[in-house]
Amino acid sequence: MHAMLMQTDPKPASTDGANKTADPVARRRTFAIISHPDAGKTTLTEKLLLFGGAIQLAGEVKAKRNRVSTRSDWMGIEKERGISVVTSVMTFEYGDCVFNLLDTPGHEDFSEDTYRTLTAVDSAVMVIDAAKGIEARTRKLFEVCRLRDIPIVTFVNKLDREARDPFELLDEIEKTLALDVAPVTWPIGRGRSFAGTYDLGNNRVRRLDAADDAGTVPVSGIDDPLFDQLLTEQGEAATWREEAELAEGGLKRFDLAAFREGHLTPVFFGSALRNFGVRDLIDGLARVAPPPRGQDADKRRIEPTEPKMTGFVFKIQANMDPNHRDRIAFMRVCSGQLRRGMKAKLVRTGKPIPLTAPQFFFAQDRAIADEAFAGDVVGIPNHGTLRIGDTLTEGEEIVFRGVPSFAPEIMRRIKLGDAMKAKKLKEALQQMGEEGVVQVFVPQDGSQAIVGVVGALQLDVLKERLQAEYGLPVDYDQTRFSVCRWIESDTEIEIDKFVESHGSAMAKDLDGAPVFMAATAFSLRYEQERWEKIRFTDVKDYQKRAV
Repeated sequence: MHAMLMQTDPKPASTDGANKTADPVARRRTFAIISHPDAGKTTLTEKLLLFGGAIQLAGEVKAKRNRVSTRSDWMGIEKERGISVVTSVMTFEYGDCVFNLLDTPGHEDFSEDTYRTLTAVDSAVMVIDAAKGIEARTRKLFEVCRLRDIPIVTFVNKLDREARDPFELLDEIEKTLALDVAPVTWPIGRGRSFAGTYDLGNNRVRRLDAADDAGTVPVSGIDDPLFDQLLTEQGEAATWREEAELAEGGLKRFDLAAFREGHLTPVFFGSALRNFGVRDLIDGLARVAPPPRGQDADKRRIEPTEPKMTGFVFKIQANMDPNHRDRIAFMRVCSGQLRRGMKAKLVRTGKPIPLTAPQFFFAQDRAIADEAFAGDVVGIPNHGTLRIGDTLTEGEEIVFRGVPSFAPEIMRRIKLGDAMKAKKLKEALQQMGEEGVVQVFVPQDGSQAIVGVVGALQLDVLKERLQAEYGLPVDYDQTRFSVCRWIESDTEIEIDKFVESHGSAMAKDLDGAPVFMAATAFSLRYEQERWEKIRFTDVKDYQKRAV
């Protein structure tokens, strides 16, 4: 199995000729990048895109040279603070594979967006800071991946800075995440003395001082004199040889089955900032990351090889191009072939919608997708027709599972200075709510709408976007509510009784679902004990939304 991951000086295969006729589903690799903030996730994303170079599906779109270095963080607040707060979607071709890369928010305040994104991928790359190791956010995201049985590839980043001992890092991954580790490459030195990586299974060296396209250099083994040239401090080469020998003989070897089942992670070392080790990572993903997997729906499991097109919307993004007031629904294609111009059934409404201009994305840049296959992520321009969690099919009445909405932890009322813009604010909040930026609750008593968020940074994003995209300067007022829950019951009569008796504490979300708002967690528990026939839920499955 080890040989599957490590080939001699791998080069991306040509995408011309016979490779183009390969099974289009088997060629797809759809993955997310997860990490704690500042581990280098966005930098790694950019470097991966350098190897893709463009959206070149079917050879129809060529990238302009200045697009290669396009940042995946495009929102103003992201550039200002240097963080990712929305999921960026990028499709590119490399070698024989088509990659759909989803760059998730690292900040914990955007966990809901990240969770939904992880419903749309088949594998993940976990980025770890070589000096800090496993951090809190990394651990949480890993647990989400584990719940979904998503295989994980690990990239230990920033080896060119002061870093911890690699054995210590691997041990921490194993103990903290209960995940077996199988190093693919091994660092030659670290910090100031970092000189490159050694391919443990192939006796080849990738030198830091060589161009990345120069490939790797063959060596006779860990005793090769090249290591004495690379590690010049006294005793440094001898110490490294001891470590490399222990890594070769004492650590686990890569096992494809264990990796695909989520029990083992292959580990790569490098520096995304220096564009080092990234080619090893993307070549490894091309070889071992799983092609599109089957997806669970309410009535059956949908396999990617089925002939009829199905897909689900996991993200809405408005105003990516403020000049055009666009609104894009990102859909994971689950089976069949999506063809430009086809009509698909929106299961929630039962109505057909034309797919006249599906798009592939390369950060902000985009190209028309004439066709897409299982595993692809496409953007569908629409004017509020599509919502998060929607299922599109070629006629079958199915709904994909597992795209949830979470009860917010912070609730605020919007304070608008100019009352003449109230209608515009209502429309903007509707769009932001459908997009998933915030949750919007309309109180039953007719008072002003309440917005709910998981973390405080989401309030900053909402404020910035309302100003930048809608010309609405707003502020926030406290509300007497601190917690809310969706309410459900086996009978409508019970729901009606509860709503009637709780007047000013009741609201509806954008889908018309009833929401109970409580001043404190104690008040919520009190109502739960009194109303035994009512279920108070903090997670709403999108299957249960009103039409």
